[in-house]
Amino acid sequence: MPKFESILPRVIAAAVPALLIALVLAPLTSAAQVVTITNPWVRGTVAEQKVTGAFMTLTAPGESRLVEVRSPVAGTVEIHEMKMDGNVMRMRPIQALVLPPGKPVELRPGGYHVMLMDLKKPLNAGDIVPLTLTVEGPDSKRHTVNVDVPVRALNAAAGASAQPAKEHKH
Repeated sequence: MPKFESILPRVIAAAVPALLIALVLAPLTSAAQVVTITNPWVRGTVAEQKVTGAFMTLTAPGESRLVEVRSPVAGTVEIHEMKMDGNVMRMRPIQALVLPPGKPVELRPGGYHVMLMDLKKPLNAGDIVPLTLTVEGPDSKRHTVNVDVPVRALNAAAGASAQPAKEHKH
């Protein structure tokens, strides 16, 4: 039976490359799993309209918050909520949207959504709107996820089937 001292260098030599690979790939894995985006869509606009909404479902594997959204098609992008205040439905910007671990959070008309304001041009059905979502984890680290979102016709139903999100994660 070989002595422990004689096999230790071989064990270390075999383990070091695997450990290095795991350390290099760990940040890529965690960034890729920041948030899953499903059924994203943007409501189309008419010629002079300067505001529209973006909608989607977000699912984070761990406690996270959506803290920012950006897009080159709009001068200002905000995360909004709509809720009843007495008998009046009110819309207001929020600083962050909590994404509970493993629970889908729906951004939809009449609820949480992304407001695209000061649009630089009309958005027509079939156009693609690039969005950059910034998600903050419990460790306060921020990750960005880029997604190309299809524009639906202005009169399209909210539940209509959308193209899958084309995500580019960082």
